[in-house]
Amino acid sequence: MSDCLFCKISGGEIPSKKIFEDEDIFVFHDIHPLTPVHFMIIPKLHITSLAEADMTHSAILGKMLALSGRLAREQGLADGFRTIINTGRIGRQEVYHLHIHILGGPEPLGSMIRK
Repeated sequence: MSDCLFCKISGGEIPSKKIFEDEDIFVFHDIHPLTPVHFMIIPKLHITSLAEADMTHSAILGKMLALSGRLAREQGLADGFRTIINTGRIGRQEVYHLHIHILGGPEPLGSMIRK
């Protein structure tokens, strides 16, 4: 999509601090990190959200998740990390291009959702 922020980042039109790239996936540091380590894993294929993904996307979704552990360890998260996929308005998705947030740091993260 020509107006999609993450498509422009993965296409090199907008600079980013790249961690990893192959023919299917682009990984970069979040511009507004919430933890000492905070990066995004995105498919190069524009998929609007997890709600829009279907079985034709299973290989890319599996690849994104399968890479997350290795990339997290390479970024210093050997003791664990949080994986978040925000989906839709209620899920607080801000950029409508499927993405996985990987968050962590030296200290344990707080609770997932505060009541």
